[in-house]
Amino acid sequence: MNLFIYETPDEVAEAAARDFAARAEEAINERGRFAVALAGGSTPKATYGALARDYAEELDWSRVHIFFGDERTVHPEHEDSNYRMVRETLLSRVFVGSVHRMRCELPPEEAAADYERQLREFFGPDGLRSFDLILLGLGADGHTASLFPETSALDVTDRWVVVNPVLKLGTSRLTLTIPVINAARAVTFLVAGEGKAGAMREVLEHDADPHAYPAKLIRPESGDLTWLVDRAATGSLTPPL
Repeated sequence: MNLFIYETPDEVAEAAARDFAARAEEAINERGRFAVALAGGSTPKATYGALARDYAEELDWSRVHIFFGDERTVHPEHEDSNYRMVRETLLSRVFVGSVHRMRCELPPEEAAADYERQLREFFGPDGLRSFDLILLGLGADGHTASLFPETSALDVTDRWVVVNPVLKLGTSRLTLTIPVINAARAVTFLVAGEGKAGAMREVLEHDADPHAYPAKLIRPESGDLTWLVDRAATGSLTPPL
């Protein structure tokens, strides 16, 4: 695991954009394409803005293929849609090779099956290792993607995409499953704010039940695991970093 600490959320976003661009260039040079699953949230949003601002001309975006780690069960034009946020901040400003969104205007189970079908068609039968990068956030409760504490998706091993009921939110969400995330070539967490400090401590230092802090379940089998965080998010680590 690699932990990089920055002073501000903006510095985290800029570092994440640099890392994205470097990994994209490497993947395109070595394999001809870059397949990335994006996250929702404010720090990823700032990262996408930095990519559109600083790397629009530097990357061969036609070889970048965009996926999503999770999505709310809302229409793609809804203000809470991760797809809408990514479209407005990045996809409207660069022309990527393909965009594969979770079609959450469909009934949830149908949308999950549709997305798994999209992944299998794109990557092929041996495709789990084909995600070059998966970006993740961290909730104050320790969730990541839409893998929330004590939810059914945490135990799924035979699916790539599932509907995950989240009782405390009174809704269901679509999410990639843990085996898919852990099979990626690289997984990068983007974390900012003192509100995440307690979850950071539990995930990185303590022996809490992973079902209580699902981000602890993210352990790439042979890929890179990187945390890009701001100073405020590390305030509960020992010793403070």
